[in-house]
Amino acid sequence: MTLAEEFRSRNFSIYGQWTGVLCILLCLALGIANIFTLHPLRIVFSVLCLVSAFVIVFIEVPFLLRICPTSSKFDEFIRRFTTNWMRAAMYLVLSAIQWVSLVAGGSSLIVAAVFLLIASCFYALAGLKSQEFVGSKTLGGQGLAQMIV
Repeated sequence: MTLAEEFRSRNFSIYGQWTGVLCILLCLALGIANIFTLHPLRIVFSVLCLVSAFVIVFIEVPFLLRICPTSSKFDEFIRRFTTNWMRAAMYLVLSAIQWVSLVAGGSSLIVAAVFLLIASCFYALAGLKSQEFVGSKTLGGQGLAQMIV
């Protein structure tokens, strides 16, 4: 299945996964950009944003678990997020953490909070419509992950 066919499938988990990839890029960029501020609380939220990007990259790109040396505890933690509902909950928690960053004042971290919330909504919609989680083959879904083994 090509990328265009994946998007035409109307499976919200595909939309959630690609929004998650966008969240990885945003969390990395905004975390780095905001870490150089003088506000100590904003630095904490910047680090949390960077950690979020690290966790999301392993959740959304499953073949990385096979090629990167990680601990068995970390692998077990990441494998919990295989259903739409668990991913929706995870993105909602990560979004809430970034929304709380408003306590330190308005910053560009709010963009990460919005996109994390959008990803959570996509996964929740997939769960509500009882759509099975389908990983994008481009990101290491069924096809690519099996080729590596």
